[in-house]
Amino acid sequence: MPIVSNRSANSEPAAMALTHGRLRSFSANQLELDASVVAIGAFDGVHRGHQKLIGSAVASARQISCPSVVYTFDTPPKAFFAGARVLTSAEEKLRKIELLGVSRAVVAKFDHEFASRSAEEFMEELAKLNPCEIWVGADFRFGFQSIGDVALLSTRFNVQILDAVCCEQGEVISSTRIRQLLGRDPWAASRLLA
Repeated sequence: MPIVSNRSANSEPAAMALTHGRLRSFSANQLELDASVVAIGAFDGVHRGHQKLIGSAVASARQISCPSVVYTFDTPPKAFFAGARVLTSAEEKLRKIELLGVSRAVVAKFDHEFASRSAEEFMEELAKLNPCEIWVGADFRFGFQSIGDVALLSTRFNVQILDAVCCEQGEVISSTRIRQLLGRDPWAASRLLA
């Protein structure tokens, strides 16, 4: 039975993989695994909060001896829907993700077609990864009109929710906050990205 908890074997189509050093990246619906631990998110900027989430998934994957997978999006949904500034290109994002020890990445092209996918379609794709755990932030949403949430995801998968990561001033680290800081305090923004 899938569970949700809060806490601070591989078959893959080799011809479809792109390699970034040790990290192998795939498009949506191209990767199938016998087992995995998956971290899902836009990961725009791969800031300290993202690093903690991805690092937790990598640590868990190592503990249970299966591949770690990051499922992310190019273009980030906030940039697609609201025109938000993109903090890192897909290539730079993959480079930063690789440095965190991730073995595979799924980079879904976020466009009108992807945005129109149902929550059920997204979960069907995730099922092909046979996730032992899925790591997300508490505010994670998915599917057409963001109908899917952590509660729905937990009906099918063992979901691990990472509590928000805060900076030294006690504020939540987020890509939105970093975008705001870039205009008035680039040094503070860079510290959140480090």
